[in-house]
Amino acid sequence: MPATLADIAQKAGVSQATVSRVMNGKPGVSNETREAILKLAELLGVPTNTARHDSTQLIALITPDLSNPIFPQFVNTLSTLLTQQRALPILCTYAFSGTSEASLINMLQTQPIQGAILLAGNFDTNSSDHSIYQSLVDRGIPLVFLNESAHDINGFYVETDHTSAMTMALKHLINLGHTNIGVLLGDHNHYPTIAMYQASERFFLQHEIPHSEDLTAWTTYGVESGKEKARQLIDQGATAIACASDQLALGAIQAAKDMGLQVPKDISVTGFDDSLLAAQTSPALTTVRQPVSAICQSMVRSLFAMMQDKMLSARHETISHQPELIVRDSTAICKK
Repeated sequence: MPATLADIAQKAGVSQATVSRVMNGKPGVSNETREAILKLAELLGVPTNTARHDSTQLIALITPDLSNPIFPQFVNTLSTLLTQQRALPILCTYAFSGTSEASLINMLQTQPIQGAILLAGNFDTNSSDHSIYQSLVDRGIPLVFLNESAHDINGFYVETDHTSAMTMALKHLINLGHTNIGVLLGDHNHYPTIAMYQASERFFLQHEIPHSEDLTAWTTYGVESGKEKARQLIDQGATAIACASDQLALGAIQAAKDMGLQVPKDISVTGFDDSLLAAQTSPALTTVRQPVSAICQSMVRSLFAMMQDKMLSARHETISHQPELIVRDSTAICKK
């Protein structure tokens, strides 16, 4: 007599309704339970309406709104790599004025995703509630994060070495003769920003360059916020500004122009990211490049490794990639 759904339910210790959802490829069942039911169905010779080995795997890509040009670069590269692995990326974007990150993650709870890649979010700030990520971990969903985070969330963290990035920019500026260097940073609770700040403090100390706190500015990542804070740094006598993102750097260039200054003749500016706009702005932006392709490859490899070996999901692993200084036209020898 052929096995039935009731037989599978009894052996798996779940309800027949749960077995039915899995057999028909419907959401609402944890990955661990889904795998156990499909294995039993295969052993008992029960056909399913979902091709377990050949089906497309659904991967959530969770990102802030794509107005920051570095995020589309990550999304495009990750999407290509995932589809090459027969996985279907589901793009989930959130914004301060729209759907929140927490709302998106709550919606994903009922979807049959096999993994998630998070490009930014509360995970990389030290004053946020991280329990929303734990809810995915508890469902057996592997998580890969861009950038470092608090150590209370298991998963793989793939990042650019932000310490090296800030050090590269500052070394470039002092080699041009700058000593009154403004440091324009993002949110003071943001882990990558904190790493850049600490790197700048160590750098000035090691090179015996006096650096007033008035030459360090914290703000949100954006062109307008960068513009506002850059004006303050210029008023403090900065001859160069090392920025924690290209968007902040573009704001700094606009601020200098509004104040009647020429970049780089009167003030030098560096960015971080090497987003697509960096080479197109006037002057072309000297910046520290994130190795987007290498980072994305590491993220996808890590995700599929966790999907194949659930034990890896119980670890907190960090993979760091080295950035590269890209010298263009926004920096020059200090004339003061």
